[in-house]
Amino acid sequence: MNKELRLACLMIAAQIEGCSIETIEGLAGPDQALHPVQEAFIEAGAVQCGFCTPGMVMAVTDLLETIPDPDDTQIKKALSGNLCRCTGYRKIMDAAQLAAKKENKCLP
Repeated sequence: MNKELRLACLMIAAQIEGCSIETIEGLAGPDQALHPVQEAFIEAGAVQCGFCTPGMVMAVTDLLETIPDPDDTQIKKALSGNLCRCTGYRKIMDAAQLAAKKENKCLP
């Protein structure tokens, strides 16, 4: 909301009136190509039931905008507001690391 990561489950409609909202659907490019973070989640197998996926993708996208090459601790902190009951977080962590590499092609 207004370029600041928020937990949608804690927001009420009146709080977003007049605000700019970006969702996972808005990450795709003008040609509807998937965002590198979305691609990374698919490639890493980090999309299980799909319930937590939008929040995880948005959290990783937000993280990479401020920290292009995050370490595991930074990724865990960025994801701390999201809960996943399917993957055990390893695949989500892998997706975050892969997304960083996709967005910063010069990373190892």
